[in-house]
Amino acid sequence: MTSTVDDHDYKVRARHERFTGRMFSIVTDDVEMPGDVVASRDYMRHVGAVGVVAVDDSERIVLVRQYRHPVRMHLWELPAGLIDVPGEPLEHAAARELAEEADLVAANWQLIADIHTTPGASDEMIRLFLARDLTDVPASDRFEREHEEAELTTERVALDDAVAMVFRGQVTNAAAVVGILAVARLRDLGWPATRPLNTPRPKSSR
Repeated sequence: MTSTVDDHDYKVRARHERFTGRMFSIVTDDVEMPGDVVASRDYMRHVGAVGVVAVDDSERIVLVRQYRHPVRMHLWELPAGLIDVPGEPLEHAAARELAEEADLVAANWQLIADIHTTPGASDEMIRLFLARDLTDVPASDRFEREHEEAELTTERVALDDAVAMVFRGQVTNAAAVVGILAVARLRDLGWPATRPLNTPRPKSSR
């Protein structure tokens, strides 16, 4: 689907960095708007993330329950993490997060979706993968979790029950909502093929 009109070129005249951290930075851009007006826009520049919808042979989704300090709540989420290893293929990052957060290895991987999580306030994008044919990571090889992740718990939820959790408002994490509903749709279609794993992510002009 394409636009039928020429898009305005929102050129950035200046950028002011307010904060820089390991995961994100906060910036203010002075942007050329339609009508020859320049306006300031504050937003987060994020390193990006991957998430995994892991489905076992009984068509149960692996959900993790984790404390998220910004919202002061424990949330049901997917195994997920930052894209923080330069040059690492994203499916490898996803496999690493599945092992670290859910103690699982998957033999079958598919690309599901690319999501701008909060485009009004951040450029964060998370790429979601479907992982199937699951096996446990040996106990001796499991990742030692710390901080909030030390209390992380996992649960396998029947796919239709996970969909019901979304509509009951029990799952509010954006990636988890998209991943659950997308995989339910794939299941209903008979698990068709999706885009190649190495499909480039959509890129912003930055």
